[in-house]
Amino acid sequence: MAFDYDKYIRPGKLPHIWCPGCGHGIVMKGLIRAIDSLGLDKNNTAIVSGIGCASRLPGYIDCCTLHTAHGRAAAFATGVKMAKPEMNVILCGGDGDGTAIGGNHFIHACRRNIDMTYIIMNNNIYGMTGGQFSPCTPTGAKASTTPYGNPDPAFDVAKLAIGAGATFVARGTAYHATQIDKLIAEAIQHKGFSVVEILDDCPTTYGRRNKFKSVIEMMNRLKDIAVPVKAAEKMTPEQLEGKVLTGVLYKQEKPEYTTEYAKVIERAKGAK
Repeated sequence: MAFDYDKYIRPGKLPHIWCPGCGHGIVMKGLIRAIDSLGLDKNNTAIVSGIGCASRLPGYIDCCTLHTAHGRAAAFATGVKMAKPEMNVILCGGDGDGTAIGGNHFIHACRRNIDMTYIIMNNNIYGMTGGQFSPCTPTGAKASTTPYGNPDPAFDVAKLAIGAGATFVARGTAYHATQIDKLIAEAIQHKGFSVVEILDDCPTTYGRRNKFKSVIEMMNRLKDIAVPVKAAEKMTPEQLEGKVLTGVLYKQEKPEYTTEYAKVIERAKGAK
């Protein structure tokens, strides 16, 4: 039986604004399936985003949603979680919004280990605002601001999140659509700051500039570079050259921020 996405979509919001071939719709469907599988109360679930193509996602889903300032999704979401720790708080955004202008908020949300889930749709480009290169644009790739090739090294979002203190880090791709909901669901269930990076494609501002012939070619690239964590354990460094690991990359149990902050409040009350 086909999944009924309509019960989670706000009436009158479709069709969406994403270009044909964009993977953001695949991620949105995965998020909806994850919310449904966990039986989350829509009125107790907040989806927060900043600015960009990926950040338009919350506007389509019938939950409590915030479409905030560029790069500030983690800051707004932190405010929601601190005010209402019982809420399920999910952030959505792109690699530019999350790791460039929002990079400082991102690393401190990781450091605090606040109980939220951040879905970063990494399509290697600023799609909405003009096709500028992002911190995740591969070295040598073309963008509107690097027409002769990007000289910068790219961030590894997963390693950045782990290094900053996130306690659950996973990676999937838009090609492996049936895995997305499982990764997101596990991330939401984790008590702490969870990051799910979804490798995605932008056929319009990235694909055209970098001479991809079709969306199918871009999707096949995601299929070819992805290696599940378990399979990678049996591969040599040479075999893993140019590949990216997918699945749950890191998981650790540590004190969660809102819980620890509540203890501070209680100590302050006792000191009066």
